[in-house]
Amino acid sequence: MASNSILCPTSYLNLRLFVCFLCLISHCCSYGELGPYNSFIVSSFSYPPTTVGPSGFRYIRVELPPWFSSMSVAMNSDVHRATGDIAKVPKSTLPLICFRDGSPPLPDVNSSLMDSVLVSLYNGSFKGIEALQSSEQCYPMQKNFTVKLTNEQISPGVWYFGLFNGIGPTRTQSKMINRAPAYSFSANITVEGCTTLTTWGPDCNQTINPLSCALSDSYSPADNSSEAGFNNQTIEYVISCKNNFDTSCHRDGEPKFYSLDVVGVSQELKIVAIDVWLNETSSNKTKNASGVNLICFARHGAIPSETVHDYSSNINKSPIVIPFPKVGRWYITILPVNLSKELGGSSDTDMKVCYIMESKLLECPVGKAGANCTREMYNLQTALRKGSGYFESYYLPVSEKVSPDSANFPLDSLLTNSSLHGEPDETWTYFILDIPRGAAGGNIHIRLASDAKINYEVYARFGGLPSLTSWDYYFANKTSSSVGSMFFNLYNSSENKVDFYILYIREGTWGFGLRHLNTTSGVSKFQTTMSISLERCPRRCSSHGRCDTSLDVSGLTTYSYCSCDRDHGGFDCSIELVSHHGHVWQSIFLIASNAAAALPAFWALRQKALAEWIIFTSSGIASGIYHACDVGTWCPLGFGVLQFMDFWLSFMAVVSTFVYLGTLDEGLKRAVNTAVAILTALMAYTKATRPANIILVMAIGTVALLIGWLVELSTKCRSFSFSIRFSLNTHERLQAVRGWLKNLFKTIVRRFRWGFVLAGVTALAMAVISWILESSESYWVWHSIWHITIYTSSFFFLCSKASTASTVDMENQTLPNGAYELTRQDSFPRGQ
Repeated sequence: MASNSILCPTSYLNLRLFVCFLCLISHCCSYGELGPYNSFIVSSFSYPPTTVGPSGFRYIRVELPPWFSSMSVAMNSDVHRATGDIAKVPKSTLPLICFRDGSPPLPDVNSSLMDSVLVSLYNGSFKGIEALQSSEQCYPMQKNFTVKLTNEQISPGVWYFGLFNGIGPTRTQSKMINRAPAYSFSANITVEGCTTLTTWGPDCNQTINPLSCALSDSYSPADNSSEAGFNNQTIEYVISCKNNFDTSCHRDGEPKFYSLDVVGVSQELKIVAIDVWLNETSSNKTKNASGVNLICFARHGAIPSETVHDYSSNINKSPIVIPFPKVGRWYITILPVNLSKELGGSSDTDMKVCYIMESKLLECPVGKAGANCTREMYNLQTALRKGSGYFESYYLPVSEKVSPDSANFPLDSLLTNSSLHGEPDETWTYFILDIPRGAAGGNIHIRLASDAKINYEVYARFGGLPSLTSWDYYFANKTSSSVGSMFFNLYNSSENKVDFYILYIREGTWGFGLRHLNTTSGVSKFQTTMSISLERCPRRCSSHGRCDTSLDVSGLTTYSYCSCDRDHGGFDCSIELVSHHGHVWQSIFLIASNAAAALPAFWALRQKALAEWIIFTSSGIASGIYHACDVGTWCPLGFGVLQFMDFWLSFMAVVSTFVYLGTLDEGLKRAVNTAVAILTALMAYTKATRPANIILVMAIGTVALLIGWLVELSTKCRSFSFSIRFSLNTHERLQAVRGWLKNLFKTIVRRFRWGFVLAGVTALAMAVISWILESSESYWVWHSIWHITIYTSSFFFLCSKASTASTVDMENQTLPNGAYELTRQDSFPRGQ
């Protein structure tokens, strides 16, 4: 073997190298552990560790091309929760990962549906994966989260992952301090694809037969009796799609797969098998197979199976008819079943069923749709708003009957004349619009207004035209609509007004249908107007917050969200979390509690400690103004500036109390205060609200106090150090140390008024407890107590310092047993 390979001709070796090079270019060589010559890595993304703070969220966008085979998601996080503990965790602090097809997930739009989106994990994998295709699902975040989704489970397109640190109406509420835990995650997402467009499946081992389509002439069913299976259209265009090989043959239980592309809005898709017969290969005979079960499954976007499909039928008996098929790729599976029954129980393995499959796509003329192609259909063009944000626009019908100067357009001149065609229930007018790429974080706003009662029902469907049996969202009246849907919000609707949003709209083609009611009563004297617009935040956050815009982690999609004020929450800030009466009391407590700063300020002014007086006075005023702005009363400066001033001066007030307790001369005190001001300013600027700041401030103050004491002790102990250095008697040296320690203890005892020290420690402990007990719901109570107790503790500590006259000066104390005199005698001769 080795010799043969060495003696291989050079030309043959070059040919092999050339073939391998071609394989590498066309991705037919394997990557890593991928199947050889079947699949390749389409894209691979590695996201670095990212922190999701309390009430925070992140979105990740992943695009799956039509030829993808699987998507692998591996996430690592620092979440440490056992499966049994998840039920005990409040949803407002529960870390979640959510999946949605087409647009970012929103698990807490409807509070009554929050439980329905939560799905438990089973052995680290998904349960109920089939539901991913039609709705949003959320799973508790785990330390290690790994899943692989194949093209048999999900369809190609755009998928979004949402990582949430708690859900519920308080997620969007403004909070000064939120001490809920944060978590970090890192992710690796890999998308694999099949090397050729004619293969499919997780391992790219299933052959797909694409159907070639050609446009047929327009026809009337009255002139073509072979098309009697279709509706009695006046005029239609037929696109006929067939396999490249006219006849398909396969054995019992052996499936065959086909694909068909629907590129535009169509009226109907029909799949039928003709000329079905049995072919016995061993005897080269054929037999009529009118009784053979030829089961056909059809599915949009993914290969259908017996368990997961959109439509199914025995096409040897009756065709599959798909009204208003969605735009995109349709997959068809044909499976012969129980051929042996047709053969009288024979188990001939060479027996095959043969057939010719026909797929016909019916399209109406431009501007027409619906039954018999007699309903009006309008394409909506985009009109950008002046000075609008990302992707904000409104849509107008392409018609001379509509003025381009207004976002509202009249309906009466556009509606189908129902008096000429059929029953009122079958009278529709359709609108088609396209949501551009990257606009999935926007919201479609639909409004109808009239001077009289509105006699229209509105239906919306992604990918095609809606009907009474096929729609995604609808509004019939106040009691019949898609209110139970997670992404449908209805606002202030009445008999003469309809107002609703479709939240986080999917990119692509959308069809809207207006179903006419009571249209046989003649032309209405009242005019009805309609508007369809793409907006950032619903209702401009209900005037209770601001609309913010951000990019997903991949930077491919812009999405908008509301940041509500302190009294409101929810996706659109429409949920009142604090009543007006409660807001007033919270404002009074949070602002008035800062009056406690007058206590330490007054004491500092009385003691002529002007620096401390300025700090305490400024801290109380800054905190009061900041909380007045925080509750929406008065904001003389920007919120960020006021927050910085509040925290910085509060930090300075705490540290200055410690500096005052340490007896320092004015020069050293100025140096310490300058260093402390720089450090606390950096702390307040980088992350003012982090819980660790209170520990750092206490540590800085303690260090400043120790520095003051050490400087004082080093000055007063010079004579003692001199006597110890020259003392030659060990016993007398120990006596001197004992005396110095005794005098030091007396000095400390006389330096402070210990009743005030105990009161200060008690008030400080209460401040720490109130800091720990603060939460979003009880913030105003405990933070007001924090204001009172922290300023009161500073007042008690300032009062605890005794006056200088009452302290004992160590330099005037005589060391015991005449140690000083002894050292002098031992050090110098008596006669000198």
